[in-house]
Amino acid sequence: MTSKPATKAVASTNKVSAAVQKALELLEAGGDTSSWEKLSDTAVQSRIADYRGAVADVSSELKSLGIESADLDSQDRAGNDATGSGGPEQTGEAGEGCTLGSVDDLDPSEWQVPPHCIPIHANVTTYDWRPLIATAQFDVIMMDPPWQLATANPTRGVALGYSQLNDGDIQHLPVPKLQTNGFLLVWVINAKYTFTLDLFERWGYRMVDEIVWVKMTVNRRLAKSHGYYLQHAKEVCLVGQKGADPPGMSHGVGSDIIYAERRGQSQKPEEIYQLIEELVPHGKYLEIFGRKNNLRNYWVTVGNEVTGTGLPAADLEALQANNAIAGAKYGRGSSK
Repeated sequence: MTSKPATKAVASTNKVSAAVQKALELLEAGGDTSSWEKLSDTAVQSRIADYRGAVADVSSELKSLGIESADLDSQDRAGNDATGSGGPEQTGEAGEGCTLGSVDDLDPSEWQVPPHCIPIHANVTTYDWRPLIATAQFDVIMMDPPWQLATANPTRGVALGYSQLNDGDIQHLPVPKLQTNGFLLVWVINAKYTFTLDLFERWGYRMVDEIVWVKMTVNRRLAKSHGYYLQHAKEVCLVGQKGADPPGMSHGVGSDIIYAERRGQSQKPEEIYQLIEELVPHGKYLEIFGRKNNLRNYWVTVGNEVTGTGLPAADLEALQANNAIAGAKYGRGSSK
């Protein structure tokens, strides 16, 4: 809580009003939220309201004493905005007209971490894969590479919220060492079809199928997006197989076409995970280049954004030392 340093500052002035003294006591008692589990929903909401009121009282007292309390003010404003107590509608900055909702409106699956997932926060190009290789051989590996675009204007007005890797970095991933028998699923873009087929052969896989995700809007219409020649409303995942069928594999399951709503950037549909788990029940699953919104129970997910809290420590150190991250490219670049 940002209120602890402020609490000491107020107490040290010996000018604390009775209201603020009561607020300080409430803030100190409110630090232990374990007892809140026994309260009813109404009682919890009342406790939260009291807590926010205490923060406001302390902030007001700090202001009167000439002490900066920006953190408290912003926290109190965030609380008011989230509950809508500032009015029937709160709008964004610069007249954007966005309406701020309540945490109750959020889908828990969008922010809760699955309890049985295994996230590995790492740059895949510099990560030491050897312990993982020694620990497990995976039945299914899925990856959605951040393909480096080779056109003169690679984004064509589309903001890419991630760095791109060139083909060399991707083909040097130790995928063949992570799998003896099983399936490799690679999401591709048009410009990388041939490269991915060559990659399958280089890694010892044969292409056995493909899955097409037809992107839909909430109204079940095609969700079209940018394309160089045509607008795109689908994504393709190529399926390769190495060795024999993995243990317990089922045949003829699901469909090679998925109709599902478009989700966040680079976020694949839930149905692809369900299809994989139906194809190889109780298997060992690995996703490479995953993000926090890709985390799933009983999957190992490797990526530099799996925590949703920023880059891995090694990447941050590389940025500070070299102003660059190993393997990462932004904007215009070569396809080699």
